[in-house]
Amino acid sequence: MTSQTLPLSLDSMRADIARILHEDPAEIGDHDNLIDLGLDSIRAMALATRWRDAGADVEFSELAAQPELAHWWALVERALLRRQAAGQA
Repeated sequence: MTSQTLPLSLDSMRADIARILHEDPAEIGDHDNLIDLGLDSIRAMALATRWRDAGADVEFSELAAQPELAHWWALVERALLRRQAAGQA
């Protein structure tokens, strides 16, 4: 993780999504369909790359399966826990 990358959290992910959609983070609900909010596959891939760079081994296909912040956070949290358990944190 670079010094410019903040630790991943539900709120930081919400902020990343809001920034890419040019929305207020308060407008991004945990269970909103992000496709309905305007997220396209290119932007979702960019988010997946950003979060992988921050230490969460998530794939675009996992995110695309259920485009909701709550689901995405569950995937990221699980990936971070796996990484921590493996001693790579």
